[in-house]
Amino acid sequence: MTSPDLARAPAADLESDLARTRRARRIDRALAVRYPDAHCELDFRSPFELLVATVLSAQTTDVRVNLTTPELFARYPDARALAAANPEEVEEILRPTGFFRAKTKSVMGLSAALVERFGGEVPPRLKDLVTLPGVGRKTANVVLGNAFGIPGITTDTHVMRLSQRLGYTTSDDPVVVERELNRLLPRADWTMASHRLIFHGRRTCFARRPACGACPIASLCPSSGIGELDPVKAAAMLKG
Repeated sequence: MTSPDLARAPAADLESDLARTRRARRIDRALAVRYPDAHCELDFRSPFELLVATVLSAQTTDVRVNLTTPELFARYPDARALAAANPEEVEEILRPTGFFRAKTKSVMGLSAALVERFGGEVPPRLKDLVTLPGVGRKTANVVLGNAFGIPGITTDTHVMRLSQRLGYTTSDDPVVVERELNRLLPRADWTMASHRLIFHGRRTCFARRPACGACPIASLCPSSGIGELDPVKAAAMLKG
């Protein structure tokens, strides 16, 4: 069921599939101009570090994760080390990220699974990644796109919110939204398009009150006008 405040504007419902595809690609090009440095904001040096960091990012910020992972990876640099760790020691390191007991169980469980089934290495296939504890399609696509260069749509909260506001979908199901965006955007652009939507959601198109008056895609957005329209006030709201 779609939240009323995120529902697609009526005008977008009359849009043909071809028109929606063209609009989505124009939006992505405009966001590429607005955010030329869009990238994964989790710090990592290997597929394993990115996998663990992405799992830890649930219900907290990338900034908080980036402050926590240096100590974690200094003590447990790979899957074998983390799988063999003392859970209480891992919990203490992860405490600042919230839900630290569940996250400890997930990252130690996925590490053990990597050792037992994949020789301690992160597999570069979605069907294998989603079998790991705490890893769903969103996390798998983050790892594939940013650690292996395999395109994928990341359906995090920002991508979900913006996909509805932009009239790309009316679904709240991440799998459906991923499929909708896959159809609208060229495969080669999936990873970067995700980053640009996430950047836009964090910096301009906020959940409670978007800065519509300072938005580079306002003329292409069926939800334009739900936020601050005054250009000066909207510009003052921008982050980053």
